[in-house]
Amino acid sequence: MEVPAVSLPVLSALVSGPAPSPSPSTSTGPLQVTPTLQDAQESATHAASWVEQNWSTWLAIGLRVLLILVIAAALRVFVRRAITKLIDRMSRTAEAVDGTSLGGLLVNAERRRQRSQAIGSVLRSVASFLIMGTAALMVLGTFEINLAPLLASAGVAGVAIGFGARNLVTDFLSGVFMILEDQYGVGDTIDAGVASGEVIEVGLRVTKLRGDNGEIWYVRNGEVKRIGNLSQGWATAGVDVTVRSSEDLDHVRSVIGEVAETISKEEPWSERLWGPIEILGLDSVLLDSMVVRVSAKTMPGKAGSVERELRWRIKRAFDAAEIRIVGGPAAVAEDEPVDPSAAVAAPSALGNPASPQSEATAPIPSPAASSGVPK
Repeated sequence: MEVPAVSLPVLSALVSGPAPSPSPSTSTGPLQVTPTLQDAQESATHAASWVEQNWSTWLAIGLRVLLILVIAAALRVFVRRAITKLIDRMSRTAEAVDGTSLGGLLVNAERRRQRSQAIGSVLRSVASFLIMGTAALMVLGTFEINLAPLLASAGVAGVAIGFGARNLVTDFLSGVFMILEDQYGVGDTIDAGVASGEVIEVGLRVTKLRGDNGEIWYVRNGEVKRIGNLSQGWATAGVDVTVRSSEDLDHVRSVIGEVAETISKEEPWSERLWGPIEILGLDSVLLDSMVVRVSAKTMPGKAGSVERELRWRIKRAFDAAEIRIVGGPAAVAEDEPVDPSAAVAAPSALGNPASPQSEATAPIPSPAASSGVPK
């Protein structure tokens, strides 16, 4: 039977017996191995090889990201400048027709300036959001990041924000379409349903109006369901002239025609009138009066001033032609006799102290005064 060979270190360990137990003061912590120079060289060799294997990938990713950012920045600058030049060209075109009949339809320079600035701001913001958002997604795709969870989270967040701030979104979208469609502008007089007055500022969320009494209304664009613009196109000035039913209609027509011809040839009324003043005829006929309707087409917003001037001139012409307007001081007709007793009051029985009515209203004397006995 063969005995297996035992190495010398093992045999010496068996002979020497078990090793003595460590003293309580001896540390039982793990044995710290001091790195040697060979270990450091191996670590550096592994790091260098890993960098050598991946440096081309890093360089390609960096160049791709840099190229995306440069193209996005250049495209954003180009698009914003193109939008700015387009808005400036629109403003110059509007200024070129200022002072002409077409320029009168554009109301004023402040309206054109605010509308151009609003349109340019909206277009520039939309262009910047689309370009930079697309660039950010492309950069994330370059780093091989899964964009599906990100897009899903963005979709959920967008739906939540849309439900929570739907009034704000509605106001913003309504303001954008109002400005793009030029439904009204600065200087227009509008009736927005909830308020009416002159537009002093048009924003993407709120429109500011000044009322007839000077108050300022802040109207949210999303609350406006219908708009009546009183300053676009042309306006109609209408005057109702009420005279007595006994007046000669041909004479009344001729006097009003002379007034219309005179005002049409004088400044500044000749510019404010966009058509001849028409006598439409009798609007109503009553027992003691009749109404003659006069109408004229005017510039937007000038109907009120034209109506006041027409009333002024028609009243003076009627006074010169001895045509009385119903509602003025009534004159006494020559064929009607004057009653002298009209201003005398009716006789009263109480005016005679000896009448039975006066005696009945006299105070009743006291018994003591009638008997002569002192109180």
